[in-house]
Amino acid sequence: MFDWFEWFTRLENSKVFALVLFFTLYCAILIWVYTGRKRKQRLESYKYIPFQDEDGKPEKGQE
Repeated sequence: MFDWFEWFTRLENSKVFALVLFFTLYCAILIWVYTGRKRKQRLESYKYIPFQDEDGKPEKGQE
């Protein structure tokens, strides 16, 4: 019944499984970050935060 657990506890098998798992997770995060037009526009608007006054409008000379 627990043959799969015995297979997974062997170090040579668990390393390969962890590599595939984390690589898949990494690729999924990259796809999530670089897709979606709304997310891209929102992230682009964040780059002006340091140049804004307290009222939220950009200072003169800044776009």
